[in-house]
Amino acid sequence: MDHALAWQVEQACHNAWPSLRCALIGDWLLRFGDGVSRRINSANPLHPGITTIAPQLEAFDRLYRAQALPLIVRLVSLLPPQVERELDTRGFTAEGEACTLYRDLAPENFPAVAPDVTITPRADAEWLAAIARLQVQSPSHASVYARVVDAIALPTGFFALRHDGRIVATACGVLHGDLVVIESVVVDEALRGHGFGKRLMTALLAWAAAQGATGACLQVVTDNTAGRALYAGLGFDRELYRYHFRRAPTK
Repeated sequence: MDHALAWQVEQACHNAWPSLRCALIGDWLLRFGDGVSRRINSANPLHPGITTIAPQLEAFDRLYRAQALPLIVRLVSLLPPQVERELDTRGFTAEGEACTLYRDLAPENFPAVAPDVTITPRADAEWLAAIARLQVQSPSHASVYARVVDAIALPTGFFALRHDGRIVATACGVLHGDLVVIESVVVDEALRGHGFGKRLMTALLAWAAAQGATGACLQVVTDNTAGRALYAGLGFDRELYRYHFRRAPTK
């Protein structure tokens, strides 16, 4: 395993899906995002030198309770087994495993972006409305989602693919140095299997390569068979690491 690349990707993924509030406590980044996703409402390790979490758990719990949120630890497979054992002994339950995939971009020549794909540097109202519809977001979820993507500080491209004049697929790419992080890949459920996702992703990779990116990464739920098949067909055949969430027992 290339640990240096894995931790570089981990940092890039934090920047590509920012929390609304955060706190640095020792070797951990505590993220708070009004409960919309576990990734931005969890305690996250910052470097490979971490060997324990036990001394910080009480302080973490107080901070999450103050935000009316449960304490969730995002446990990456890059850490030593001791951290997981400490959570096991304290009754933290496991949920939501995902894997981090990577592929090189250079020196591949990508085709020109298809005319049915549009790219904007910010998430406009039409794009936000489309992903809210495609993900069946509640009004409160849609509001928080819009705030999260607005908080992205790095160069970003928001991609939309139209079919019969209607947005049927979305994605966004966030440039972190020579990496592009891919987020928010959604295809209309009724139109899956028609190549829309592949066409949109190809456009995103072409855009990223033109911006100087030499590698691309994304994170996908491990049991998302259709998504993993799409990404494998696009060259994402290298798994860097996995993560899952550990939720504190209810007191």
